[in-house]
Amino acid sequence: MQKIKGVGLGLRHRHFQEFIENKPDVAWLEVHTENFFSQHSTSSKYLAKIRQDYPISAHCVGLSIGSAAVACPVREQHLQQIKKTLDWLQPSMVSDHLSWSASDGVHYLPDLLPIPYTEEAFDVVTKNIKRVQDVLQRQILIENPSSYLRFNDSTIAEWDFLAELSKVTGCGLLLDVNNIYVSAFNHGFDALTYLDSLPLAAVKEMHLAGYSIDIIEGKEVYIDTHGQKVYDGVWQLYEKAIQRFGEVPTLIEWDTDVPELSVLLAEKSKAEAIIAKVLNKQVA
Repeated sequence: MQKIKGVGLGLRHRHFQEFIENKPDVAWLEVHTENFFSQHSTSSKYLAKIRQDYPISAHCVGLSIGSAAVACPVREQHLQQIKKTLDWLQPSMVSDHLSWSASDGVHYLPDLLPIPYTEEAFDVVTKNIKRVQDVLQRQILIENPSSYLRFNDSTIAEWDFLAELSKVTGCGLLLDVNNIYVSAFNHGFDALTYLDSLPLAAVKEMHLAGYSIDIIEGKEVYIDTHGQKVYDGVWQLYEKAIQRFGEVPTLIEWDTDVPELSVLLAEKSKAEAIIAKVLNKQVA
């Protein structure tokens, strides 16, 4: 298991061959765990070659950490498949989202849905995180969501919810800087308050991505789409995050309309330049 550091890229199918043949200068790669449940699939065989040269981080999308279903809050079969995949992949870090996507162990939704920030929801999520970490026998990172609506019942600020989750469960935090920027615009809160409220030691990884802008009922709304270059405002917030948390491993995340690898490498260089600027490091 190789420790990750520096700026990495999300590994997508169209770039498999380039990583095998050309071995581009990338510090580490992140994969979506659910895409590699079968060790014998073509994708997994490619990944087995790639991981010989690059440290890997595993990003899950289906644990449904926020599910409150009584019978099956975290799907046991899915959790065991995650464990089996991690056993052969041996990633440096494992993460999932502060969200839910399964309601009763039978019905599943292809999205990462928000949860209310209440004491009741906190107890549910805490229980689920502890269960996942007990089965996997390792720390997981929880990623902050992007959101467009707020629950009237929410009584806890999102940043306080995450900070307390880390304290109670021992989980780490995956700080998605784009999601903070998107949600701060949509809801009108101060993104710097968000950063300043998170415990320094808990933040183990950061994500950078692009968003889109839509008009809904006459109001401008930022949508987390992962299909564009990182916006200037997100880069500025990332600089503030590096100032606070230091050189945390950072991922350039691009999931839709995936461009040529050269575009992602250029985004990586921008992140590296910001790290160098903040920490007064020499860029190679």
